[in-house]
Amino acid sequence: MFGLALAGIALTSYLTFTAWFGESPAYCGADSECGLVQQSRWSTLLGVPIAFWGLLTYALLARLVWRLRTRPSSWRLALTVATIGAGVSWYLTAVSVFVIEATCFYCLTSFGIANALLVLLAVRRPTHMLEHAWTNSLPVPIGSAAVIVFALFLHFSGLFDPAAGPEKPYLKALAIHLRDTGARFYGAYWCPVCQQQKALFEASADRLPYVECTPNGRNGVHNFACVANEIKDYPTWIIDGRRYTGMIPVAELASMSRFEWTADGARKE
Repeated sequence: MFGLALAGIALTSYLTFTAWFGESPAYCGADSECGLVQQSRWSTLLGVPIAFWGLLTYALLARLVWRLRTRPSSWRLALTVATIGAGVSWYLTAVSVFVIEATCFYCLTSFGIANALLVLLAVRRPTHMLEHAWTNSLPVPIGSAAVIVFALFLHFSGLFDPAAGPEKPYLKALAIHLRDTGARFYGAYWCPVCQQQKALFEASADRLPYVECTPNGRNGVHNFACVANEIKDYPTWIIDGRRYTGMIPVAELASMSRFEWTADGARKE
């Protein structure tokens, strides 16, 4: 078990290092399925790579597993940490397969390590615990994992993001102006830069003239409007008949669309 925990540490350390230094992991190009997963909005949590949280989990597990050799009482805590790690891994793998519709070799490897650690800990229950029923050992690990996975779900659904707060008048007015003047923002739900573009508008993101190009999934039939306008890169903006690709700062969008804002908050037409 200690060896598996060390393997998890090595894997997540590598992924954390590449993420922090802006590098792509080996065999994980930007256009590959692995690249899509690594660049998705699920690849970071609280501003740091999700792999970093995995690194902390594996490091804690390594310490607890090592302590089991002399302190069997650490088994309950080790089982709880392993259950949380496996639960989060199941959640992220489900997102990868069913939402992003892509898989990542590194993520699947971590998934295997996390679940193997959980199974081994469950099988190697200390002898002094054998007389106790599993019903006494499972509630805390399963409950803890469920709470954390549910919190992650709420976080990535946007509940804790600025988009859930009150609208800022300037951003609201600009989003309405873009929509009313015929601008279009073409993107895909799995595109991380598209999500970053929306995030710039915080609570007013839903007012943007957004067109989802892949409503049927990344490999499904594309939106007719996207096909008709030959949209190949995400995000793509069309403003006043001109095409722009990539994320555009709010100030530049205002300038491109000839949006003006007075000191008293009134929008000039």
